[in-house]
Amino acid sequence: MTQPKKPAGNPKALNLTRPPGQTEAQALSRAALRPSINGASVIEAYQVNLMGKDVDLSELAAGLDDTFKRVEDGDLSTLEAMLLAQATALQTMFASLARRAATQEHLRQYETFMGLALKAQAQSRATISALVDLKHPRQATFVKQANIAHGPQQVNNGAAAGADPERSAQARAHGNETQPQQNKLLEPSYVQPGKGMDARAAKTPERSYQTVEAVEQVHRTEKRRG
Repeated sequence: MTQPKKPAGNPKALNLTRPPGQTEAQALSRAALRPSINGASVIEAYQVNLMGKDVDLSELAAGLDDTFKRVEDGDLSTLEAMLLAQATALQTMFASLARRAATQEHLRQYETFMGLALKAQAQSRATISALVDLKHPRQATFVKQANIAHGPQQVNNGAAAGADPERSAQARAHGNETQPQQNKLLEPSYVQPGKGMDARAAKTPERSYQTVEAVEQVHRTEKRRG
């Protein structure tokens, strides 16, 4: 594995490791995809007014690689410290902008500074919320379904009473395409239990009993007149 030497006195140069058989162009292309190098290049561009121009780009990338390794091992202390620092910095920005807004004499300038102050305050609060969620993750809550209604309601959860278990299982296997069961409330109360209403057409009267015997004379007690 070949490791090119870093030019002396050039903090912007990167130490890249090139495996055997890999060209320099391929090594540079792979390096452009590394998250640590991407992050280091952005940090280096924005930190000039913090640490100056002599910050070593390779050391920035190596430091990010160390952070990635700790996070992968479950150590989130660096991320927690970062969030706390950001929340504190945003709070400082809010206080500074709010004080500047208080000194403005024109409404336009006052609204501009106050709007920026409130944005910094909102970002600080969101950062604190993210830090709390990182330290104390929220537990998932599963709530059982409750059917609540005011007035008449029919709820069909699961198989109907008396349904054939085999047919229910087959219906579930075919995409839960179950046919709605007939509402038994539509049947009159005089239908014998276990037998449904006979919806067939009325039969034609038979002609075997056409002659009907005469009803015998009824002997009733005579009603006495008062």
